[in-house]
Amino acid sequence: MSETTYRVTGMTCQHCVASVTEEVGALDGVTDVAVDLASGAVKVVGSAEESAVREAVEEAGYELAS
Repeated sequence: MSETTYRVTGMTCQHCVASVTEEVGALDGVTDVAVDLASGAVKVVGSAEESAVREAVEEAGYELAS
């Protein structure tokens, strides 16, 4: 199991956190998602590829920081 932290831009409230958590958490291989609203950090535990995480974040309406 790997743990990767991404930075997501555009999140401003708890609804944003819930949306990102739901979309990323639904990915195959993801066992845990922790979102820190203040920093924009999204910690993903599991075996999901970055491209899949990026797509899930975009589906929720946000972007991974470059």
